[in-house]
Amino acid sequence: PDRSRRSLLPTPRRDRAPDESQERIDLTTPPEKEKMLQEEGPARTEFLRKRFELPPIDRSEQWEKPVDPNTPDFVAMSDRWHIEPPDYEIIDKPLSPLDPYHQSKLKGDYPFCGDDLFTVLTMQNLSLYEYREIPIPSPPSAVNPNTYDFFGDNDQEFFKNTALLTLDVYKGQTSFRPPDWRFHSTLAFDYTDLRAEENQVVSPDPRKGKDRSRSDFAIQELYLEFLLQDCIPSYDFTSVRVGIQPFNSDFRGFIFNDTNLGYRLFGSKDNNRIQWNLALFDQLEKEINSELNTTTLRDQRVLIANVYRQDFIWLGYTAQLSFHANWDDGDLRFDENGFLARPDPIGSFQPHDVNAYYFGWAGDGHMGDVNVNHAFYQVYGRDSFNPIAGDDVDIDAQLAAFEVSIDRDWIRPKLSFLWASGDNNPRDDKGEGFDAILEKTNFAGAQFSYWGRQALRGSGTAVGLVQRDSLYPDFTSSKFQGQSNFVNPGLLVFNTGIDFEWTPRFKTLLNASWLFFDDTEPIELVLQQPGINREIGWDLSLGMEYRPYFTNNVIMKGGVATLLPGSGFEEFSQDDDLFSAFLEVALTF
Repeated sequence: PDRSRRSLLPTPRRDRAPDESQERIDLTTPPEKEKMLQEEGPARTEFLRKRFELPPIDRSEQWEKPVDPNTPDFVAMSDRWHIEPPDYEIIDKPLSPLDPYHQSKLKGDYPFCGDDLFTVLTMQNLSLYEYREIPIPSPPSAVNPNTYDFFGDNDQEFFKNTALLTLDVYKGQTSFRPPDWRFHSTLAFDYTDLRAEENQVVSPDPRKGKDRSRSDFAIQELYLEFLLQDCIPSYDFTSVRVGIQPFNSDFRGFIFNDTNLGYRLFGSKDNNRIQWNLALFDQLEKEINSELNTTTLRDQRVLIANVYRQDFIWLGYTAQLSFHANWDDGDLRFDENGFLARPDPIGSFQPHDVNAYYFGWAGDGHMGDVNVNHAFYQVYGRDSFNPIAGDDVDIDAQLAAFEVSIDRDWIRPKLSFLWASGDNNPRDDKGEGFDAILEKTNFAGAQFSYWGRQALRGSGTAVGLVQRDSLYPDFTSSKFQGQSNFVNPGLLVFNTGIDFEWTPRFKTLLNASWLFFDDTEPIELVLQQPGINREIGWDLSLGMEYRPYFTNNVIMKGGVATLLPGSGFEEFSQDDDLFSAFLEVALTF
């Protein structure tokens, strides 16, 4: 026998007597050992059986499936996209090119020309209905006679419907590598309707009443992408994208999250462990109601450079370093509703330039069982004439955010903290209140919360205390048409929340946030009201997400939220609880 191969059974020791205290070896042959013995080969099997006196193998019931000599060894296929599914998966129903659940050339399942040219046609409809209560100072031209309260009726109803038509044409087999080139375009058709209970909400002209409806059309995305470098075998790459394109500069949209005209160079290294971006955006003006792009340049440029490192120190944790530069050359502009947008109408305002530079470190992922998300940003720069300070200021502000959570089956409890620095002396030559470029923050339940969803106006001012889809109280006219303001009160957020994924279709999100101003000096100066408390109040929210077909073809989101005012908020606004509710339906084909 061939003794170079190691036996599958232990050889008994001959230098000592067997230990009677040990359990005797069962020499019957279990099925898994039978299989191992057969794999050793017939000669080796016979040797082992004779040595250990094992029973012979009964081959009477063993059989092999007969081979059909007419069956070919292989079937030639023109390409991998036309591989037929097995018979038991085929449904006796004619396929339609409009069926989103079957393969189609309109969805990029098959090449529409040649063997590597694909097209993807996507239609999407986004509908939003929202009821909200927002403190509105009663204007001089009040709706009702004998109105003497400082604040008017809070109720507002808002409806927005956006239809998107996207065409994506690309060349290349994209299973493991980016496309050789891509053409992408998205047309947007938008309708908005706002119904308020007070004049001068929809327009500064009280003759235009309390309601406003508007329709808009825009080319929301239009870009070309080319593959510059392809590194085989890891398929690391370098590509360039030119045109109107979406871009989110970090994990949670703290600094820049927009779709705009830009030039982006991006790629990967080290087998996709390192990903990087270098982007320059020449910002287009946005329509204030639909938030869609227009064809007018704004004279604002944004430079972004970032690098991601996957599995940094811990497996599953991704670290990011980033740099943002914002060169915003301010001019005079009124928005589509007739309100002054630039310069921000507060304090001693005049056209001014803002040059700000952000240095950031962020991370997202998990360390063992603990999910972690964090960010820290330091911003420097100069504002040529800040309206609140009434002079030029040097910018020096910070942002820190941290969230930790843990998954327990279908439950995820979490804790979050955010600090945006405030300015403790608005009359000096420093801007120490943190503000972003064009943020869309998804942190501490902001997408369902009252503070994160609603645009609250500063009492007695024509600017917003906080803007929609933002957390920072920055005293600007709007997030899209105003300018960053670094003389502001800042913010502290202490949040606790819990997510329940009841089924693959349905999940709920509960959040409670305790909000504070970091420093109230800017508010006291703007309102000429000293001694304002820092507490904003409690923000309580419940969010829901429902996917009735387990896919993203139909997604329904809804939420209710309330702001329970704290002593600080009550001192310059209302003391009544504020409520909001919304329902959003996204249909994708």
